[in-house]
Amino acid sequence: MGLSIDTSSSLNQSHQRTHKMFLLTNYILLGAASSCIFLTLSLRLFPSLCGFFLILLHVGTITGAVFGCTAASNGTNQWYAAHLVATVLTAIFQGSVSVLIFTRSAEFLGKLKSYVREEDAVMILRLAGSLCILIFCLEWVVLALAFALRYYAYVDGDDSTNTSSRKRSAKVQEEENSDWPWPFQV
Repeated sequence: MGLSIDTSSSLNQSHQRTHKMFLLTNYILLGAASSCIFLTLSLRLFPSLCGFFLILLHVGTITGAVFGCTAASNGTNQWYAAHLVATVLTAIFQGSVSVLIFTRSAEFLGKLKSYVREEDAVMILRLAGSLCILIFCLEWVVLALAFALRYYAYVDGDDSTNTSSRKRSAKVQEEENSDWPWPFQV
């Protein structure tokens, strides 16, 4: 006998909108990371160890984005913690690489052992740095959207989350209280 508001349809719409935004952000992240790989490959960086790690960072970003899209499309929350850790680590590394690129372009280019002319290489490197900043921001947006998706899964009562305490209703609590002695029953 209380006021009951049906929020399941608005919650479901919000969940679907968040899911679409999560996928769109991951697709943009895929495009930015693959563009960053092509920019770093255009610098001809394979002989250097720093160049290899830079390309490996972008490959890790792509792997995390693909993994996030797959997990969100399947609706499973099994690898949620691993996805969050990988996303946080790649975001931190992308941010630090972008700061390194913009503050010490010439020194960073010297460590990369590029065969491209220095003026062209600095411009390519700064384009890659701009993409690293975009990737850094998108990684944090992906983290926020992943958290929102996890929250919606929790509210919707997804079986893969721990919802035993939330599923109790007032009627269940009344039945549990009926076993108590008379002075304690309310």
